[in-house]
Amino acid sequence: MATVDMEKLNKVYENGFHAVKDFSLDIADGEFMVLVGPSGCGKTTTLRMVAGLEDISSGDLRIGDKRVNDESPKGRDIAMVFQNYALYPHMTVRENMAFPLKMEKMPKDEINKKVEEAGQILGLTDFLDRKPGQLSGGQRQRVAMGRAIVRQPSVFLMDEPLSNLDAKLRVQMRAEVHRIQRHLGVSTIYVTHDQVEAMTMGDRITVMRDGLLQQVDHPQVVYDNPDNIFVAAFIGSPAMNLYDAVVGEGARSVKVGSQEVDMPETVAIKRPALRSYAGKDVTVGLRPEHLPAAPPGYEGPTLIGEISLVEALGSELQVHFTIDAHRVLAEGAVDSDEAATVQRGEGVAKVDAKTQVKPGDKLPFAVDIEDMQFFDKNTGLAIRG
Repeated sequence: MATVDMEKLNKVYENGFHAVKDFSLDIADGEFMVLVGPSGCGKTTTLRMVAGLEDISSGDLRIGDKRVNDESPKGRDIAMVFQNYALYPHMTVRENMAFPLKMEKMPKDEINKKVEEAGQILGLTDFLDRKPGQLSGGQRQRVAMGRAIVRQPSVFLMDEPLSNLDAKLRVQMRAEVHRIQRHLGVSTIYVTHDQVEAMTMGDRITVMRDGLLQQVDHPQVVYDNPDNIFVAAFIGSPAMNLYDAVVGEGARSVKVGSQEVDMPETVAIKRPALRSYAGKDVTVGLRPEHLPAAPPGYEGPTLIGEISLVEALGSELQVHFTIDAHRVLAEGAVDSDEAATVQRGEGVAKVDAKTQVKPGDKLPFAVDIEDMQFFDKNTGLAIRG
């Protein structure tokens, strides 16, 4: 087991493309760190630099106390689990898992012991003499993990290992991978584009965009307090509702489209810098769960939206609505097709499953002001201190 320290890592390709830019991150011994971001943000390139599969253009990489920039992949004491499993189809599960140990010329009895131990941890004991073609996708993924486990590396590197599985199996394997990593206590860097996967698996998550680190923290902190508009829009499903707005005098209200939403003094106390934005344009954000339907007689702050679609999800309704405000789309947080379908002022709210609502209705939403996010219109950074 070991720490992983990245200090100002850069990757510049021969054609001049700067894929990773001054990337600094410290990963604790035994920590499960998830790198998450949209396709092309540099997360896999960063992982491959740690693995030694990509040269580091500049910066320092340390595994444990050792600088490993110039070490071969074999000399870094890492094990990698790939997206496509990379199993040998003509070999049995036992032979696939034993292969890296045979390459190290380890004694046969020791190899058998390590394979049996890994098989027991992964629930593969009854499948050791089968070939990959006789296994399910989840079982093949466990074999790929087993091949990494038997080496007892200092660091696990996982590059979107669950992306080839169907949705139900992916959820099951998320819990399985987490359980195995906890059992082994090995430092792990896990790459995914799936922010739900990141939220549910990581001790901490690192959000990346265009080769730059955007925010690193515990998943709930990133969710509750995004550092910028990109993180706010990318983390969360459905995404945070983001609108252009104007802060009222003394930060006692905020105008979203034509609707004025009163804010208690506690909002400005929590974010003192907000007072300096009085009369100025900002971006406000509200997560769908912070817009419940206002109950009869409710006298708190509300936003009234015209309902365009109601999706019944059993435990709740997912209500799509529009207001007369400009919806803000964070570049890179949604794909171009999704951006093209977003109407002016469209939003999503999660309301109680028993709420009586249908398309065309005008529904007042109870605004959870304390959880409203505020961002600088020009920089996109969160307004806090």
